[in-house]
Amino acid sequence: MNAKPITVTQLNNYIKALLDNTAPLQSLCLRGELSNFKIHSSGHCYFTLKDENAAVSGVMFAAAASKLRFRPESGMKVIAYGRVSLFPKSGQYQIYVNEMAPDGVGALYMAFEQLKEKLYREGLFSKGHKKPLPLYPGRIALVTSPTGAAVRDMLRILKKRWPLCQALVCPVKVQGEGAAQQIADMLDYIDRYRLADLIIAGRGGGSIEDLWAFNEEVVARALYRCSIPVISAVGHEPDITIADYAADLRAATPSNGAELAAPDQDELLLRLRDLSSRAILAEKRKVQQLRQRLEAAASKKIMQSPGEYLNELRLNLSFSQERMASAAREAVSRRRKAFIGRAAALDALSPLKVLGRGYGFMTKDDQIVKTAGDLQAGDRVRVRLHQGEADCLVEEVRQRNG
Repeated sequence: MNAKPITVTQLNNYIKALLDNTAPLQSLCLRGELSNFKIHSSGHCYFTLKDENAAVSGVMFAAAASKLRFRPESGMKVIAYGRVSLFPKSGQYQIYVNEMAPDGVGALYMAFEQLKEKLYREGLFSKGHKKPLPLYPGRIALVTSPTGAAVRDMLRILKKRWPLCQALVCPVKVQGEGAAQQIADMLDYIDRYRLADLIIAGRGGGSIEDLWAFNEEVVARALYRCSIPVISAVGHEPDITIADYAADLRAATPSNGAELAAPDQDELLLRLRDLSSRAILAEKRKVQQLRQRLEAAASKKIMQSPGEYLNELRLNLSFSQERMASAAREAVSRRRKAFIGRAAALDALSPLKVLGRGYGFMTKDDQIVKTAGDLQAGDRVRVRLHQGEADCLVEEVRQRNG
């Protein structure tokens, strides 16, 4: 064995060079299932890509990972685009991924569903948070592109339906890089300075990529914290965005948003005419009722012959007075008879009646003497008779039993 020895580092660098110089391995499209997916604090993503029989390590650096439209997770089937190389320090070869997409499902659709689920769990789509729209807004802010057909349609409809309303065009980018942040900043600005009673945020139709600014989390959170009611009017009727869920009301199109935002002056005029007619009819009915009451009052006797009516009242008063006087006399008579009866009963019980029959009663020291035992010889007593009284001296006391 005369071969010159080399170091492990040389070997790994040699293999790395072979891999880096193999063209098919530098532009590789690989299908597999993500496993052990982890995001480092630096933003780099580390994972394993596997199928039924084999596995390969993979890495996606932070710059490439920040451009992903969806959130990769373990167990997700993906298609990875990148190159194969070797990390010399570990001697392990791996795939360096530049782009990644869900296998069988579009990346944008996956991102949409993931964000929708996340915001739903946080309560950003809660019906209890939705604010009612003002019935007659004085100023409506249009957060949209100032040059698109959508803003012209909204202005035309608002002017036709509710010319009393002032439309304030708040220009923003509605697609492309930075559009979502512009929309969110404009919503915050309008809300902070209370520039409008109602906001319509939207744009005309387009592809999912064109509408993507309204699917960004920053827009959804701005809609949620806005204290002014917001209508989301994005794209055509079939188009659904995250903004539609987070706003207070979804409109099928920008034109429909303008229709929902402002009342129709023609309908209001018809309603006012109807109310006016009903009010006039009600007043006519009231006047008719008052006229009938007046006629009924005028037909009464007091209105036709007041003197005769008063004479009848005097007769009724005299009759009532006589009845009251008769009732009073009868009451007095009944009470006089009752008094005489009670007086006679009391008189029959009076001790003076007994004295009138020849009896008398004796008192000693102003106390009535009832028995001989109450007296002693020598006591002075007073005897009350029918007419007058006499003071006496007790000489002897004799008691009798029975």
